[in-house]
Amino acid sequence: MQRLVFPEADCIHRQTLTVRLGDINYGRHLGHDALVTLLHEARAGAIAALGFSEADVAGSPSVVAELTVQYRAEAHWQDVLIAETALPAPVGKGMPVHQRLVREADGCTVAVACVTLLWLDPVTHRPIAVPPVLTQAVQRIRAQGSD
Repeated sequence: MQRLVFPEADCIHRQTLTVRLGDINYGRHLGHDALVTLLHEARAGAIAALGFSEADVAGSPSVVAELTVQYRAEAHWQDVLIAETALPAPVGKGMPVHQRLVREADGCTVAVACVTLLWLDPVTHRPIAVPPVLTQAVQRIRAQGSD
């Protein structure tokens, strides 16, 4: 499997997330299901920072078509993680969303992920082109620098 690389230049959003007790699995570290939930929280925050919600960008909802996660280090209860989200240019009808979770205490990368989002026609439920208002919002925030 090819190693995921986080595209620094396309980073548009950062937020802190704390590993909760319920996020810990039998191995006493962050579980896969909880990691996916943290990534979702960060992705929703990034889209909200652009002025949209995952459920409505120009009247169209988004769905996850693909998810790839690569683990680099363990995270434990009460670790503070910096979730970084990057939105490069759309590929076909898909919008790649790259994410990286970094442990705040030591700067260690915990995981890198890439989600491909598709937007659906609200009537036919078929994929449509990425709404232009979204790509325009990404370009505007990139011009201002990430938060």
